[in-house]
Order: sequence, then structure tokens, then C-alpha cells
Amino acid sequence: MQVPDHLFVPMPKQAGNAEAIVRPRQTFWQAAWHNLTKNKLAMLGLIIIVLLALLATFGPYLTDQSYTKQDLLHANEKPSSVHWFGTDELGRDVYARILYGARISLFIGLMAALIDFVIGIIYGGISGYFGGRVDNVMMRIVDILYGIPYLLVVILLMVVMGPGLLTIIVALSATGWIGMARMVRGQVLQLKSSEYVLASRTLGARPAHIIRRHLLPNALGVIIVQVTFSVPSAIFAEAFLSFLGLGIQPPRASWGVMANDGLPTILSGHWWRLFYPAFFISLTMLAFNMLGDGLQNTFNPKQRR
Repeated sequence: MQVPDHLFVPMPKQAGNAEAIVRPRQTFWQAAWHNLTKNKLAMLGLIIIVLLALLATFGPYLTDQSYTKQDLLHANEKPSSVHWFGTDELGRDVYARILYGARISLFIGLMAALIDFVIGIIYGGISGYFGGRVDNVMMRIVDILYGIPYLLVVILLMVVMGPGLLTIIVALSATGWIGMARMVRGQVLQLKSSEYVLASRTLGARPAHIIRRHLLPNALGVIIVQVTFSVPSAIFAEAFLSFLGLGIQPPRASWGVMANDGLPTILSGHWWRLFYPAFFISLTMLAFNMLGDGLQNTFNPKQRR
């Protein structure tokens, strides 16, 4: 069937705009943020994390209760308008202790993840870039550290340094950077044979410059995902250590300490003492995992659903 010529209408000439790019140009981070906003679970996790951070920062100013004030006349009271989350065996307000525990738990998680990030990218970047004998020696050291029982390291540090906030961070960072180092090493081994790296090396660039300017920026997306998953792991490890009595010591409060104190009382009907710290631990870990999963789908197009 032949189409009549009168159905074809020539397009008007647009001098100067024919080759214009209609779509606005986006940077890598703008495109990543745009893709992340499409993931509802990841954005929900991000909103929860921001709310928890705000609650930990400004929450204590929203109540007139103190997390250390003892009132034995009001011990183990149920949640009420005065004590929103109830009280513990010493009459201390559980809501105020939850807010203070959020500060401790989030601070330990973020600091441990930051230390793992710094040590991991330096160690893994050097090992992956130089390869050969340097890589073999550095990875054997990692294997030895990985084989040391985690609780043994914590107990030794507790004996040497004494219990406290600094000891918890050092204990979590002593072997926590191993996973980051291995991941960075794998990314550097994959990227160091790229053309732009070979060109930079041919022009006389130093290894530190190549690692800092070419290798790490291209592996930054995977590194950010790993850091996002490291934060909930550190928070859970702190809660676990505090639950065993190896973490934060009184009168300070953390979610792990409160869960440890509330576990024996659950059979006596004081459910709120275990429920609220366990709920916030679970909520925080879930939020970071949802955000990390969304970032993984954002930075790795092969894994996008």
C-alpha cells in the first residue's frame, strides 16, 4: 500500500537548536541520588536513620526526665503519660535512657565504620595495587587476624585498657576493617588494568596519586555500600558486648545494657524494659540494611531489579 504524499508534512527548520541536548546533564552523584529516590525501601530507611539521629540529638531536651535519676518509689512502672516508656528497677525513666542509649549506639557504630573505612581503603588499596609478594604478605596478615576469635580480642582489650567507650571502639575496629580491606583490594585488582590507569602510570604518576585520584573514586560506590552495612554490624556488636557485660558500664546507658537488664524481668511482666531497647536495635539495623540494599542497587546496575 502506497502512502499519499499529502500525508507527509515537512518539519520546520530550527537553526541553532537542531543539535541541542534537551535533557539536562547529570553528574554521577546526581544520577545516583535520582535512582535512589525511586527505591521506596531505601528512602524509608534513610528517613528512619535521620529521625533516629534527630531523636538522639534533640530528644533529651524534649523531656524533663533524667536517664540517671533514681526514684525507688516509682520502680518498674508501666508506660504512662509521665514515663512514656515506663521505668526500670531503680525508677529511672526508660524513655530518657533510650534516647541517651541512641547517642552511644549510633556514635559507636559511626566511629567504628569510619575507622574501618580509613584503614580498609589504605590497606586494601596498597595490597591490590602493588600485588605480587606485597599482596601475598599483606593478605596472609589479614588471614591471621581473621582467625583470631573476636571475643578473645575484646576480653584482652578490656583487661589492658579497662571497660569504656574507647575500649569498645578499639575492639570493634581491631578486626572490623578486614572485610573493607578485602573488598577494596578486589576492586583495585579489577580497576588497575584499565586504560586510564595505564595511561597515568605511563605519564609518570606515582602509585599514591593513582590510587587516590583514579582507583578509589571509581570504587567509591561499592565502598559506600560496605560502610552502610558496617554501621549496623557495629551497633549490633556493641549491643552484644554490652549484653554480655563487656560493653558500656553504669551509669551510662546503651541499648545493649538496657536489653541485658530487662531480660530477667520479662517473666515478671515488665515487658517494656526489654521491648523498647530491642525494638530500637532492630529498627536501626533494618533501616541501615534497607539503605545499604538501595545503595547497592544504585551503584551496581547489574543488581537493579
